[in-house]
Amino acid sequence: MVGHTIVSGADALAVRIAEELRGTGTTVTVIDRADELTAAGISTAAAVVCVGDDDALNLEIALLARQYSPTVRVVARLANGVLREAMAVDNGPGAVLDVADLAAPSVVEACLARTTHTIATGGLEFVVSGADAPRTGTLREIYGDLAPVAVLHGDHSATPGAVVACPGRDVMVDEGDWVAMIGTADELAAEGIAVAARATVTAGSHRGPVTRLVNAARAFREDVNPNFYRALSVSLSLLAFSTVLLWFTYDKPGMSLIDALYFSTETIATVGYGDFSFSDQPTWLRLFSIVLMFAGITTTAVLMAFIADLLLSRRLAYSAGRRKVRELRDHMIVVGLGSFGIRVAADLKAAGHDVAVVELNIDNRYLSAAADLDIPVIFGDATLPSTLEAARIDDAVAVAVLTDNDMVNIETGIVSRERLKARWTNSSRHPRVPVVLRVFDRVLGAAVAQRFGFENVRSTVELAAPWYIGAALGLTVFGTFSVGQASFMVGGVQVEPGSELDGIRMAELSTQARVIAIVGRTGVRELHPRRGSQLNAGDTAYLVGPYRELLDTLRKGRSASFRSPAQ
Repeated sequence: MVGHTIVSGADALAVRIAEELRGTGTTVTVIDRADELTAAGISTAAAVVCVGDDDALNLEIALLARQYSPTVRVVARLANGVLREAMAVDNGPGAVLDVADLAAPSVVEACLARTTHTIATGGLEFVVSGADAPRTGTLREIYGDLAPVAVLHGDHSATPGAVVACPGRDVMVDEGDWVAMIGTADELAAEGIAVAARATVTAGSHRGPVTRLVNAARAFREDVNPNFYRALSVSLSLLAFSTVLLWFTYDKPGMSLIDALYFSTETIATVGYGDFSFSDQPTWLRLFSIVLMFAGITTTAVLMAFIADLLLSRRLAYSAGRRKVRELRDHMIVVGLGSFGIRVAADLKAAGHDVAVVELNIDNRYLSAAADLDIPVIFGDATLPSTLEAARIDDAVAVAVLTDNDMVNIETGIVSRERLKARWTNSSRHPRVPVVLRVFDRVLGAAVAQRFGFENVRSTVELAAPWYIGAALGLTVFGTFSVGQASFMVGGVQVEPGSELDGIRMAELSTQARVIAIVGRTGVRELHPRRGSQLNAGDTAYLVGPYRELLDTLRKGRSASFRSPAQ
């Protein structure tokens, strides 16, 4: 084989990449181990894509592939930031990518209820902005010459929920349909479309001293072992009984109430005797002192054990997170502290929002990263309402469910919906709380969104796969985003002589891909080219559309010599 692509990995992302590459006509060889590279034909391969969920294996395959061939495109998936940065230096052809880096922005935008996506494309900056159509009419009548990216039909349409990719400007839309347009910030502003600014810093967790005192008392009551209170009551009862007894019975010269309390305390704590003693007291009182000392040692030891359990054991981490969360208001909840979850939490924190994380595993490797970001962690099962209550979901403004288990994410989403109740949808009294679900399976995600009314279902596979596929094919991907449950991509290609795009007019391109800008060989830019505009060799075309169709169009910009014989 010559010009084929080697793919390693067995998770959903690796399977999707292999399937999509085969769909483009690329010959794909799948391997499981690094020692299979030679047998897979690394010497004649065009690309090696290491996208399994094991960083160590991906690193090993990527290093060996580069050692075997200095010209092969090596595309590696690495979640470890240190390894990723080290590998990116002098990597040669290819790319080193992280799924969290590629997919997190879409989740963050959904949590922040942003309707704009800013995408930098080789010196140009485009903004994808979405909004409800204010009236029924054609896209041209409503938005002028802006380039439509997608239309998501609303409740007034005959096909609610359906997505139309890259519609023509003369397509009719109904009032309430969601329309995504692309252009520069100035072009959008000229049509009256506001570009969302960075999220403002929320008021956060500032509460009055009385509230803080009440929360502190509640925190202590809930965090300590319930048996602590029993031990404390026994100890106090023993102290009270001894104080009263000594006050009335201690002889020579007698005791005041304060003296009795003091003497009882030093006896129970076994720190006497210097000023008072039982040596000259009646026999029964001396026998009582023996019982009092043993009882004091026992109760004190029990109390110290409970305090040590609170301060030194894992209960400290468990309770510390819950105490911090009690101070939060208008915060955002992230469920699942994996590489993806910590990236989303960090981005939300950087946007000026308080964040709380819910995690099941108390030994999670990203706990130190959360601590560095001052993000409290609630340990517990997010599918239980009590755990979400501990995270103060009633005061939250967004929930992102990002574990690596589809069923857990769906169940948590349903429990969140039931808990939010009136805040699930927009109303005059309660603004809607976005609930973002990470669902790997695209078909399952679409079914869940339709059946349970989730508006923000995100597939990391759908958002990240185009980047890896584009890098494997030697193409340029600038960004991915979602409209409804459909994934879109912005990419660029330099038209090579003799390619299918050389000499083609805009009217002849696929209707599923839209050219948003052409930069000629001389640097002249043409934004939103008309149907009669033509691509020529040396031009750089920037396109937007569903990623499958867009990747196919980008490949057409490469010369025939670029494609392998299998293609």
